[in-house]
Amino acid sequence: MKLDSFRMRFIVLSFIVAISGFSQGMLLPLISFIFEQQEVNATLNGLHASGLYIGVLLSSLFIEAPLRKYGFKPMIITGGIIVGLSLLLFPVLETIWLWFLLRLLVGIGDNVLHFSTQTWLTQTTPQHKLGRIVAFYGLFFSFGFMIGPKISELVTVWEPLPFIVSGLLTMVGWPLIFLLRDASDAKPIDSGVPITVFNTFRNFKNVLATSWIAFLFPMLFGVFEASLNSNFPVFAIRNGFSLSAITWILPAFSLGAILLQVPIGILGDRIGRRRLMPILLATGILLFLAMEAFNTSFVMLLILFILAGVAVGSMYSLGISYMTDITPKYNLPAGNLMAGIMFSLGSIVGPVIGGAVISASKGSFYFIFFAAAITLVLMMDILFRYKRPNVAQ
Repeated sequence: MKLDSFRMRFIVLSFIVAISGFSQGMLLPLISFIFEQQEVNATLNGLHASGLYIGVLLSSLFIEAPLRKYGFKPMIITGGIIVGLSLLLFPVLETIWLWFLLRLLVGIGDNVLHFSTQTWLTQTTPQHKLGRIVAFYGLFFSFGFMIGPKISELVTVWEPLPFIVSGLLTMVGWPLIFLLRDASDAKPIDSGVPITVFNTFRNFKNVLATSWIAFLFPMLFGVFEASLNSNFPVFAIRNGFSLSAITWILPAFSLGAILLQVPIGILGDRIGRRRLMPILLATGILLFLAMEAFNTSFVMLLILFILAGVAVGSMYSLGISYMTDITPKYNLPAGNLMAGIMFSLGSIVGPVIGGAVISASKGSFYFIFFAAAITLVLMMDILFRYKRPNVAQ
């Protein structure tokens, strides 16, 4: 593959995923704010937020077969249309359960986009550049996700406006796939087995056997992304923060991830991701404990959110890179799907537990939940290194 062709593909796929990140970053705090204004229970608010990730989870079970059969381009087009139309329907179908259904559809469409672009990119990236390229890819998503919460503030101008802006941007983004000359024939590497849902599940079993540890990091990132963007607005409002202050603090986590995501990816290529991750995880534990101590200070939370983004905001891209290191090439589609499944599981559990913590503590505690989640993953990582020392290097 020529360099110019790879560079163009990387730019287009990264731009598409940035718009997808923007839509998610806007949708989560926007609906949480609307529901909090309507005095919806915090646990129900968090459960509702999980709808997007339930869509991710459900679609992950069935999209490997059509991707292998039809290729990357048709799947990206399908995912983009689903997301764009669903966002534009939010102002029209304004009931809590119809919004849950639309969130489900956004999750399905987003997962189709992410799975297709991510598999295409990891399959065609030279191994020695993998950490850097995946970090840049994650950076584009984080950049879009960072902008999203500020756009949600348009709800104070006119409630449908942020939905319309996000939907239109999505409908502009996915047609960029037509700029790629090699897109029509691009498909995943043939695994040599028939394309069926049964074989997809068998591939899941195989990829879990080789790479289970790598999937804990996308899961952890899912907890961060979903809970921070859906639960934190509720926690912050109950502790006296304004919507404007919230929409400054929330993007700070993504900003921190953007600042050092590429250098961290390059560092992972050089020293090994398994050596780097425990340091980042331990730092994340300390930072979230510090947030609990300064949970009413705008300035301190802003700073700590940036630092936490630096420390643990690269967990998804690092996990994907590590999964690619230890997974056979023919099973990368299943590996990317499993990463999406684990990310969605973390994203489903995160808002529910986060909302329950807020409700149980009457808005007094929240960040201790993240410190506990990181500690659990760190312990599992240490166990893996002890059980399989050769693979863990």
